[in-house]
Amino acid sequence: QVDLLPSGGGAVQAGGSLSVSCAISIPKYNCLGWFRQAPGKEREVVAGRNRGGLQTWYSDAVKGRFSIRFDNTNETMYLNMINLKPEDTAMYFCAASWTWTSCKFSEADFRWWGQGTQVTVSS
Repeated sequence: QVDLLPSGGGAVQAGGSLSVSCAISIPKYNCLGWFRQAPGKEREVVAGRNRGGLQTWYSDAVKGRFSIRFDNTNETMYLNMINLKPEDTAMYFCAASWTWTSCKFSEADFRWWGQGTQVTVSS
């Protein structure tokens, strides 16, 4: 059985903080990613990492404000967000995949996806 169960998100004022999490139930995976999709826009990657944490990547839009973490004990990935801006408002999606090589963080590189969780930032 393959499942990614997201939680968290919500509404916050600009400058505030939020976290989203994703409980992973996949037999074999080593690449993790967070994506977002704002109304009328395409889905974009915001952060990614490999399971061991030696490889991480952030989009320029969130670098320095967002942090992707993974807790191997409960197989849950997190996206911690600080200094949120109205343009961060979007549906956030967690994703996972398996690769024999280094992780790549485009949408096409991820095989399994969770349902979205909404993050709304008001000005």
